Amino acid sequence: MKYVGTIGDVRHFKIKGQEGFFAGMVGGPTAQQVHTAPEFERTRENMNEFGGCAKTGKSLRTALSALMGKFTDTQVTGRLTSIMKKINLEDGTEARGYRKVEVSTQRKYLEGFEFNKNLSISGIFNAPYDVTHTAGRDSADFTVAAFNPGDLISAPSGSTHFRLINALAVLADFSYNPTTGTYEPDDMENNELTVIEYSPYIPLNATYAGDSFTATLPGTPTLGTNVSVIQCIGIEFFQEVNSVYYPFASGNCLKIEEVF
Repeated sequence: MKYVGTIGDVRHFKIKGQEGFFAGMVGGPTAQQVHTAPEFERTRENMNEFGGCAKTGKSLRTALSALMGKFTDTQVTGRLTSIMKKINLEDGTEARGYRKVEVSTQRKYLEGFEFNKNLSISGIFNAPYDVTHTAGRDSADFTVAAFNPGDLISAPSGSTHFRLINALAVLADFSYNPTTGTYEPDDMENNELTVIEYSPYIPLNATYAGDSFTATLPGTPTLGTNVSVIQCIGIEFFQEVNSVYYPFASGNCLKIEEVF
C-alpha cells in the first residue's frame, strides 16, 4: 500500500530525488525540548552549524542563479550543503556549534563539483582546454584549442549548435554573528558578485578554430583573503531553425573547474 501521510504511529513520506516511499515512527521530542533542554545541546550545535552551511551553499547558488535549473539535478542543494559541512568541520578556531564555513582555506572540496551529478562535463565535452586567472582574481580565461566537435562532443540528438560558458562567482567565508544569532559572510560587499560569459553559437558539424573567453567581475573589486572566486565552465546545446536558436533541455553541463 503506497501513500503519503500518517496511519496510527507510522508516517509515510517521499524524499525529493529518491525512488520509493519512506516510513518513520510518529513522535520524538517537542520543538521546545530541542531548543532548551540540556540533553539536546549537541543537537542545537549541529543545527546551528548546519544552518550556516546551508546559507553558504545558498549564497553560491544565488550568485549562479542564471545557470541554476538548466544545469542542475534535483539534489544540488543538499550536495552543496554537504560540501559546506565538510569545510565547516575543518575549522579549528571556533567552538563547536559556531565553527566557520571557511571556504578560503578548504577550496579543494569545491573543485570538480558537477552541478548535475548524473551528467559529467567530461563525458560530454572532451576538447583540449585551459583556464587561467589574473593575480587580482577579478578576471579569468577559458581557452579552448581547435578541435572537431563531431569527434570530441557527445551532443544530444537533434542539436545543431553549442555554446561554451565561463562563469565567475565570489563566495565569502561565513562566520557566526552572536549579535544577530546567525551566520553571515565575512565580506558582504563582494559576496555573490558574479559574471557569466558565453561563447558565440558554434556549429557541431564544422571544425572549430578555438578561442579564449574572458570573464571579468564588474566594478574592479578588491578581493581579500576571506573570499574565494569560483570559476565554472559549461556547455549548452541548441537547435538552429531559420536563424533562431532553440535551447535543449538535455546534455547541458556545468562544473566548478577552479577555486582561487
